[in-house]
Amino acid sequence: MNWTNASRRTAADAILDAAPIMPVLTIERLEDAVPLARALADNGLPVLEITLRTPVAREAIALIAREVPNAIVGAGTVLRADDLRSMVDVGARFAIAPGCTDALYAAADDAPIPFIPAIATASELMRGLDAGHVRFKFFPAESAGGIAAVKSFAGPFGQVKFCPTGGIDAAKAPAYLKLPNVSTVGGSWMVPRAALDARDWATIGRLAAECTRLRDA
Repeated sequence: MNWTNASRRTAADAILDAAPIMPVLTIERLEDAVPLARALADNGLPVLEITLRTPVAREAIALIAREVPNAIVGAGTVLRADDLRSMVDVGARFAIAPGCTDALYAAADDAPIPFIPAIATASELMRGLDAGHVRFKFFPAESAGGIAAVKSFAGPFGQVKFCPTGGIDAAKAPAYLKLPNVSTVGGSWMVPRAALDARDWATIGRLAAECTRLRDA
């Protein structure tokens, strides 16, 4: 892929600006993938980060890509260049990492899908800027400085926008969403363990719908 700085930014914005909240999902039962994705996407949260933390994660991404056309499904916890390359083959529309390495930045240059690296410090952010990126996950958000850190980045890095993720819930998300350098917020609170275990898609859908109103909270 012949990315330019502008095309990389535009592709990332198409993902990050699609909804105020990006659900971060760890799918352990493959049969949950499609109904879970539908409960979220049908209620206003179409951008789904499926973490590569379980044996069924890749197949779950493929199923959602095939069966839930209104979902924008991506791969999370991308740690290696091979992970990024393989996600293209299963239908992921974006990839997102909890940090970044030189190998991942190099693989992102060749990947046909947008890649969103994560940073926690100004030095990591500057390294990402050198690689041509201006859209980042800020992770782990709460333990890396939270709202104060995101505000501080705005001064020297005015061209950068973030998806803060890590330790954020429905009560904390609105304050992040009010910041001009925050595009969306990542989290998993709209998929509580009890509801997922019970396959209570109605509750998950209701919580997803509530997330769509958090920017105005």
